[in-house]
Amino acid sequence: MGGGGGGGGGHGESTTYKDFTIHHPKRWHVVTGKGLCAIMWFWVLYRAKQDGPVVLGWRHPWEGYGDHSDDHGHEHEIKR
Repeated sequence: MGGGGGGGGGHGESTTYKDFTIHHPKRWHVVTGKGLCAIMWFWVLYRAKQDGPVVLGWRHPWEGYGDHSDDHGHEHEIKR
């Protein structure tokens, strides 16, 4: 944390405030960060759509997404 002025010794732009220097990110850092952020949010919203009712307690996880009993009949029941 050197004293004074020039900001980083000519290695790019930086901002110094109270003897603390913050270097500005390169363009590829910004673009990559925004791209990964977009992928993260698409994934979060996709999983919320798929698992939201279970997480919120509106549906049990073992109930499945659809009613599969239409084509299976009742073979699993014990007949007496």
